[in-house]
Amino acid sequence: MVVEEQVQWVLSFVQGESADIWKENVLEDLEEGVLEYESVGKSLAAIKKEFGEEEEESVKVVELKKLEQGRRIIEEFVQKFKRAARGSRYEERLLIEKFKREMNKMIRRKLMEAERPLTSIEQWYECATNLDRHWRESKREEERMKRKREQGMTLAPKQQELWPQAWPKR
Repeated sequence: MVVEEQVQWVLSFVQGESADIWKENVLEDLEEGVLEYESVGKSLAAIKKEFGEEEEESVKVVELKKLEQGRRIIEEFVQKFKRAARGSRYEERLLIEKFKREMNKMIRRKLMEAERPLTSIEQWYECATNLDRHWRESKREEERMKRKREQGMTLAPKQQELWPQAWPKR
């Protein structure tokens, strides 16, 4: 009887139009003794079987539809996209289209202009990640070079005369 009370308590949290009807049927069957669960875990498995997969799929689809790269680095976006795509039942072509649409415009354009077209979502993940990584590294290098140029210009005139002599001879 303890298991039945626990199952009823768990079912009290099941909500939604079709879930309410299903819950009423299960509760009636439990009260009449037609249905019996060995454990609360088995009742939870039954609930998940009845509602879990479809609900999880629709949650994943909604998550995928809301996802965009924005200011994230592409590696973070790829990981979030993979997680949302898993269980969404989106097929390869649809995943590629969704991924392309929500990624940074500059990265998308460069990948679409590539010599060899990318044909799998895994290729899109890998190439976008590499391109973003290279772009960020080039930005850091530009900043380093800019700082060095600025430092060279701020030296006093006497130091500027000595500057080239300070370089090691090869």
